[in-house]
Amino acid sequence: MVRVSNWLQRQRSHKKYLSEAKWFRLGRSKVYNQAKDALVKQWQHAYVSRRLKKRDFRALWTERLSAALRERWSKYSTFIDAMAKKDILLNRKVLSNIAVAFPEVFDKIVKEVVK
Repeated sequence: MVRVSNWLQRQRSHKKYLSEAKWFRLGRSKVYNQAKDALVKQWQHAYVSRRLKKRDFRALWTERLSAALRERWSKYSTFIDAMAKKDILLNRKVLSNIAVAFPEVFDKIVKEVVK
């Protein structure tokens, strides 16, 4: 019986990896094994970075809120605590966007929470 090599499937698989690694440098874009290793590493970094992005944005919103509250003679921690006690359900993202885009509305929110 004739031995069947899986040449066509292997070629398609290699072509898929190499086309995805097209913009890498040197052997990482030409050699299948190097391209595969580079892509696996890239996917790992992408996975981790998608999680870090959430952390970075939350830190950005907190920093924006803190700066906006310092201008209004208030502290971030006391403001968040007062919001929780008064059951005001605005998250940090919404509050920081309001503070940047609509300062007069943010002033009203601060007065409502702090008083």
